[in-house]
Amino acid sequence: MAMTNSVPRKLFRACLFAIAALCSAGALSQEAKVSNKPILNGRHWVAVTGKPLGATAGAATFIRGGNAVDAAVAMLGAVATMWDTLGWGGETQALIYDPRDGRVHGINALGAAPTGATPEYFRERGLRQPPEYGPLAAVTPGTPGGLMTMLAQFGTLSLEAALGPAMALAAGYPVDPNQAQTIENYKNVLRRWDASADVFLTNDDPFNRRAWAAPRPGEILVQTDLLATLQKLIDAERAALADGATREAAIMAAYERFYRGDIARDIVSATRSAGGLFTMDDLSNWQVHVEESVSTNYRGVEVHKLTHWVQGPVMLQTLNILENFNLRDMQYNSAQYIHTLYQAMNLAFADRDFYYGDPYVPPVEPIQGLLSKSYAADRAALIRNDSNDPSIRPGDPYPYQAGQNPYSHLLEQWQPRVLSRRKAQQRVVPDGMTQDEAFLAGTTSIQAADEEGWFVSITPSGGWIPAFIAGDTGIGLSQRMQSFDMNEAANPYNVLRPGQRPRATLSPSIALRDGQPVLAFSVQGGDSQDQNLLQFLLNVVEFGMNVQQAAEAANINSYQMHSSFGLKRSEPGRLVMRNDTPANVVRQLEGMGYLVELWEQTSGPITAIAYDPETGAFMGGASDFGDDYGIAW
Repeated sequence: MAMTNSVPRKLFRACLFAIAALCSAGALSQEAKVSNKPILNGRHWVAVTGKPLGATAGAATFIRGGNAVDAAVAMLGAVATMWDTLGWGGETQALIYDPRDGRVHGINALGAAPTGATPEYFRERGLRQPPEYGPLAAVTPGTPGGLMTMLAQFGTLSLEAALGPAMALAAGYPVDPNQAQTIENYKNVLRRWDASADVFLTNDDPFNRRAWAAPRPGEILVQTDLLATLQKLIDAERAALADGATREAAIMAAYERFYRGDIARDIVSATRSAGGLFTMDDLSNWQVHVEESVSTNYRGVEVHKLTHWVQGPVMLQTLNILENFNLRDMQYNSAQYIHTLYQAMNLAFADRDFYYGDPYVPPVEPIQGLLSKSYAADRAALIRNDSNDPSIRPGDPYPYQAGQNPYSHLLEQWQPRVLSRRKAQQRVVPDGMTQDEAFLAGTTSIQAADEEGWFVSITPSGGWIPAFIAGDTGIGLSQRMQSFDMNEAANPYNVLRPGQRPRATLSPSIALRDGQPVLAFSVQGGDSQDQNLLQFLLNVVEFGMNVQQAAEAANINSYQMHSSFGLKRSEPGRLVMRNDTPANVVRQLEGMGYLVELWEQTSGPITAIAYDPETGAFMGGASDFGDDYGIAW
């Protein structure tokens, strides 16, 4: 299969803004010409996130004069307060395009393992890995620090202004039906911790534990303790401003109170009382890193991701591999196209499973070699044209950066951890979450852009229901400790140790064309994130879909990589596709050795913003997969 030339500028623009017929005849076989949700058109700004109220928070912030970073921060505070599959004690991963310097900056606000957290600690307690929920599942809170650092360094508003929507929601918001059902499903877990039960189980009857305990749909959920904690942050900012501090310094005074003051003491005390490991030093020594993104150029589009402390480079590696094939000639979602994507993703994910980890803790990950175009070409040559390869392994990127692999002995011994037939049929992991739920574990996504040139993409997570709430702080802690590996044979770069960040799945994205931002996009969904984001980008660049069509389009998902949650097992050949896939395509893939499953929806809840530098027009998109919503002006 021959390589293609770069996408011409006119075609790329058409890819972003064609509202009529799709450019590819192959796409017409499965995609409607009109999307289910309308495109969001705007000239001045766009705000998109996982819940309508969250998008309203962003719009309100724009209206009061904030930039895209201010709006994104307001949305982050709002969705964390609404427990949109995250809480305030979780983690925040962001990319920010700053028009002042023309660079894409990364925000690393992922928490670290606390003092005493080692594989031996958990094994001594009869656990193969950290638990899925509770105080022992938590890394240090990252979202408050990430939010305040973004606002101080890149925003324009005060913390009080940016947190206005979150504080209003903490004073009371109506619970939606999906959230009510989620709380009810986990009521027995939430009953383990008094503070969590007090917040979430508003209708719990101690004399009838089988009765409905969660808030009912439409019921107003009031979070008095969380509101008080947010007020403490505002009080710290006000006091610093009264003493003559700058806007930035006043915001960081609130940061200081959260991580080194009375809020930190309350979090540590409540967590340790419940059996957790946090110390004051764990919170005090943790810090947000503002770092450079990593990127690759695909058909003239410069795609930026966070580096290897999340799985984002997987998408860049896959794009580098796919550059060796003519995808457009294969046609959208043909059997050959799906096969090529599946194999390319598996090659990149195998590298993720072995090489990705915390860049601030040794050993140093070989990211230069992993993102080498030459390495990608050699990996592409491994793809079989006619069958799935269930034994895909990590490669050795070190020679592509003039180095020697320090773990060549582990690489030689590496074997995929395949889910047994019995467990694959049950697909159940501890605490009742299915293997599929673990693989697709949700969060939310946030996109914001404005006419000044600011672009923001955030994929925050952690502290989802059933969250352990730390005493009377109202802060629901992260569950990210489970993303560590317990044995260096699986991944020597991601072994649990105090002070290290676990490799996470969260993966915001920003794309540039000729140095200007043209796309911000991200999605929730655990290990499926960079699979769905890859296909979104290909839908735009290769097949001419606009952002709304691309967000709703039929994707595929591979389960051949190791899940980042639950049993952390691989399911070689398992292929999920949308249920309107043509029967002949299904037959061809089954003939290649795939275990095909047909689902009603496969796009994932993608959110995105596109921008046309020539007209100054914005287009926003939000998949019809869930409650994701946007507002533009």
